Amino acid sequence: MLILNNLNLRFGDQIIFDDLEAAIAYDEKIGLLGRNGTGKSTLLRAIAGKQHLDSGSISFDKKKKLGYLPQEVVLKSSQNVYDEAFSVFDEFLKLSGEQQELEQKLAQGLEANHAAELSDRYIKVLSEIDQFDLAYAQAETQRILKGLGFNAQTMEQPVETLSVGWQMRVVLAKLLLQNADFYLFDEPTNHLDLQTKEWFLQFLKDASFGYLLVTHDRHFLERACQKIMELERGKARRYNGNFSFYVKQKEDERERLLAAKTQQDKEIARKEAVIERFRYKATKRGMVKSMEKQLDKMELIEIEPPLPTVNFAFGPVKRSGKVVLKIDHVSHAFGNKKLFSNASAEIIRGQKVALIAPNGMGKTTLFNLITGKLSLQHGSIEFGHNVEPAYFEQEQARVLKPNNTVLQEVLDACPKVPEAKIRSFLGSFLFSGDEVEKKIHQLSGGERNRVAMVKILLQDANFLLLDEPTNHLDLYAKEVLLQALQQYQGTMILVSHDHDFIQKVATAIMELTPSGLHLYDGDYESFLFYKKMMAQPAQADENNKKIIATKETAKKENQDISKQLRQLEHQIEKLEQKHEKLVHKVADNYGTAEYQKFSEQLQKVQAELEQAMQEWDKLAEQI
Repeated sequence: MLILNNLNLRFGDQIIFDDLEAAIAYDEKIGLLGRNGTGKSTLLRAIAGKQHLDSGSISFDKKKKLGYLPQEVVLKSSQNVYDEAFSVFDEFLKLSGEQQELEQKLAQGLEANHAAELSDRYIKVLSEIDQFDLAYAQAETQRILKGLGFNAQTMEQPVETLSVGWQMRVVLAKLLLQNADFYLFDEPTNHLDLQTKEWFLQFLKDASFGYLLVTHDRHFLERACQKIMELERGKARRYNGNFSFYVKQKEDERERLLAAKTQQDKEIARKEAVIERFRYKATKRGMVKSMEKQLDKMELIEIEPPLPTVNFAFGPVKRSGKVVLKIDHVSHAFGNKKLFSNASAEIIRGQKVALIAPNGMGKTTLFNLITGKLSLQHGSIEFGHNVEPAYFEQEQARVLKPNNTVLQEVLDACPKVPEAKIRSFLGSFLFSGDEVEKKIHQLSGGERNRVAMVKILLQDANFLLLDEPTNHLDLYAKEVLLQALQQYQGTMILVSHDHDFIQKVATAIMELTPSGLHLYDGDYESFLFYKKMMAQPAQADENNKKIIATKETAKKENQDISKQLRQLEHQIEKLEQKHEKLVHKVADNYGTAEYQKFSEQLQKVQAELEQAMQEWDKLAEQI
């Protein structure tokens, strides 16, 4: 077990950890959540031994190997990608080098005593090398590098010539090749494209090791994490389920706390009123002192303030022509390197299109050709009638004015929009009160993205071109943006590496390949299923035959399951009604003899309700 015992840490006046405790098994796959500033990255650093604590201890079996991936690493290496990744097997490499040295010395015909000593060492080195499975290590290095997006050519490329994002992939490959017992991942998907993320997700799901995973990617929290650990007010709390389970538990927990706090506030007010009434009566002095002591000892119920409510009021979008954008036989190359050719597509009014392709295929190049930032080499790109576009760039530091305040930046970009509406939108995007007076240069990357998105959404454009709008955004900020784009009535092209975000926004997928553009109607997961079937045509034909042959059987099974679902729904409805009544009874009887009885009943009903909900989920998945 990995034991975190009474961890305490302060940064100035800010409490990061307050007697934080946790016990983690080495095979547990845990998503680490918390609002910005709660110490997620700090906790990973502390476990990895790279963050000093004020007090407390972290203990684990020293025979177990921990692997740690920080958000950013500077990788300096003159080796090529493959050799750098394979360098994790340094013990084997050292032995191989020693073998060669010993062979050279033995070939020199040394004195008998010295030759015997070298021969003994040589036999030992050969024995240790023989225990190392070289073929497996080489194949595993190839497999992981290929999974992370490297091909035969790029594996031979010097690491020092790679971008920061691709260097981080090499760092991740080396970490995975270490075959640690437990991993600490801090935003490991930041530099991965959609295809590589899917490979990494499957890698994690198949792995026998456990991990603490910090990510703002809901797709990973749903599918790669069996449990959630949340940091809040310096403490760590565990939830035995994925992200959806955690969200539901948090909602239920908040309702219970609100009910209990309401009752506690009433009790405090009652006691304070009695104290004030009888404070100066000698005959009541003992009672007053007793009540004052009770109030001093009372452990106040604290509730984390809710995040701002999202509220958008979009005006009507100006109607454009039916064809919003026409791309006709566009090709592009940088020198002798051709990115893509014969790219053609038509974007129709109202479509929300996700543009996808592996990194390096030319998504950003095509995006920049559409926005006019790059000149066309071949083909044409035309906007339709009455189209008014607005662009969102990846790097907002280049387009925002650093000395502007948040409010002034948006006012300058949207002079016709009333200030009250601008403040309302900024509030929805988590800029409330005095935060609108912060200077742009004081903002984090995520905050700058939120300012830029408010500018885009208020420009009254009917065609949005968004290049990685979710970069640097946490889960809540992504949810705000998601709701805004879902409500937007215009047309959109979106570039993103966030599976969940694309799935919930896009109504069509536009895939860029070296041979051109291919447009698919439908959501992202439908597209993935189609691609999977097309990649295995023979298997697809067989699957179709099986589907046809078992259609009636499946229909009957679904009917049976539907009947069970209806019965469970009726049971859940009754339990929820019972649960609601008991919540009120617990709140109304706080501090009385009946409180414990109602609390036990509430816990029992809560357990029955959770079990019924789990059974419902399992049956629903079968359908």
